[in-house]
Amino acid sequence: MNALNLGWHCKSVDSQTTLRCGTYPTCSHQTNALAFKGSESMGHALKIPFGNTSARRRLRNHIHPPLRVVCVDYPRPDLDNSVNFLEAALLSSSFRSSPRPSKPLKVVIAGAGLAGLSTAKYLADAGHKPVLLEARDVLGGKVAAWKDDDGDWYETGLHIFFGAYPNVQNLFGELGINDRLQWKEHSMIFAMPNKPGEFSRFDFPEVLPAPLNGILAILKNNEMLTWPEKVKFAIGLLPAMFGGQAYVEAQDGLSVREWMRKQGVPDRVTTEVFIAMSKALNFINPDELSMQCILIALNRFLQEKHGSKMAFLDGNPPERLCMPIVDHIQSLGGEVKLNSRIKKIELNDDGTVKRFLLNSGDVIEGDVYVFATPVDILKLLLPDNWKEIPYFKKLEKLVGVPVINVHIWFDRKLKNTYDHLLFSRSPLLSVYADMSVTCKEYYDPKQSMLELVFAPAEEWISRSDSEIIDATMGELAKLFPDEISADQSKAKIVKYHVVKTPRSVYKTIPDCEPCRPLQRSPIEGFYLAGDYTKQKYLASMEGAVLSGKLCTQAIVQDYELLVARGQRELTEATMG
Repeated sequence: MNALNLGWHCKSVDSQTTLRCGTYPTCSHQTNALAFKGSESMGHALKIPFGNTSARRRLRNHIHPPLRVVCVDYPRPDLDNSVNFLEAALLSSSFRSSPRPSKPLKVVIAGAGLAGLSTAKYLADAGHKPVLLEARDVLGGKVAAWKDDDGDWYETGLHIFFGAYPNVQNLFGELGINDRLQWKEHSMIFAMPNKPGEFSRFDFPEVLPAPLNGILAILKNNEMLTWPEKVKFAIGLLPAMFGGQAYVEAQDGLSVREWMRKQGVPDRVTTEVFIAMSKALNFINPDELSMQCILIALNRFLQEKHGSKMAFLDGNPPERLCMPIVDHIQSLGGEVKLNSRIKKIELNDDGTVKRFLLNSGDVIEGDVYVFATPVDILKLLLPDNWKEIPYFKKLEKLVGVPVINVHIWFDRKLKNTYDHLLFSRSPLLSVYADMSVTCKEYYDPKQSMLELVFAPAEEWISRSDSEIIDATMGELAKLFPDEISADQSKAKIVKYHVVKTPRSVYKTIPDCEPCRPLQRSPIEGFYLAGDYTKQKYLASMEGAVLSGKLCTQAIVQDYELLVARGQRELTEATMG
């Protein structure tokens, strides 16, 4: 990354580091709410004063003194030698090194989120011809983003790339874009609701291996948990630490709060730590979240030295992450088509897929078909003939969770923030970040842009954007008591965007695990990908990417069967 491109005043850095920056000081009010209803998107826009670029520029130039930005480097952690990274790398290389197919399969994939992009990428690596269809005019699915009239980006969510995401980290390396991840210091930072404007940190020492670095980070923090609470929490976690994956999966039937009480962990531990963690992982509270989800995260964070280390993408996901995948797919002969919404899955007489019918009236035929959409869209388009098949019937319990992503541009640079992800511990908000500091493309020396996850959102998803912004400002007044007030008598809003997703990642409630499908369906030639499908990273970007690799693996393994099926259909058509 070249700091000079941003005009930053930087300390010297070496060539293997990324940059951290902090600021030290010496409205079209536009809303685009993008939502899913049925298989269509909905949106609206509202403009109020201060909307044009010149107005914003005048605001910046005449109100604020210049800021000096100091950059400190945080190198990419040493992930490449971890067991999970090597396992992920081996799976990736298996596609590149597999025998070239004598007859490449044309694989039609619905959905250009990370699961669909991953499936198409690795199928292309294996020598096949993916045709990737995206309903909307933007790549990314749950990591989609849009540019407004001022040239500013707003996103579907606040996306964090963990060290414990081995398949995602491999993907960045395979695409040659490791330098697009901006790694932050190894800390977790929580707001203190009882001390407005103050934060508490869990700092992971670099000199210690896992799990000692995580244990010391917890022990050194005396602001959130007392020593008796820490001891009881540690004792409660022992079965999870020594029971392995089998124990973790067996806890799927318990909510976080139920498991904590069963293990004798004080309720205050759940309140102080796991409300924030539950909302960050799945946008719901610990009364609803399956304990399996928490244990999987803790397992990765405690067993991998850099597992909990976080990175921000250096810009908008469609251009900085999705487009390199598309370029790779197209370079190997694959296709990616936007504005290609599927209207119907048409079947052959034997119940297998004949073709996809698009809203445009076009039809797309292939040798193999993959659905990489959210589970809610799959259920909407599921053919009646399939609905009573147990594999598909179990999907009824898997439902996307609502979430709202809020972006607020202020008329000044906020001081009470960090170059990091922050856990708000607010009843309405989950995590947030000042993207004008944490993200290179969104950098602004004079104005802060807070991106916030509003969750749980079930009671708010149908409310107006103005109501959501008013509620958000009320919570921000507690996080920034000296800088923000609910009535905007302090920092003023220049503009905002609210992005609503009524059906995001699947809601990881107890007893969902048996309902998650394998990528290979019982319908010959039809496969699934998506973070809701069976893989060990649950509802996450890592889970989506891994699901695409597992889907590809199933197709490659079934190659001979799929070729024989195609030849059989061709023979029957000829004889007919």
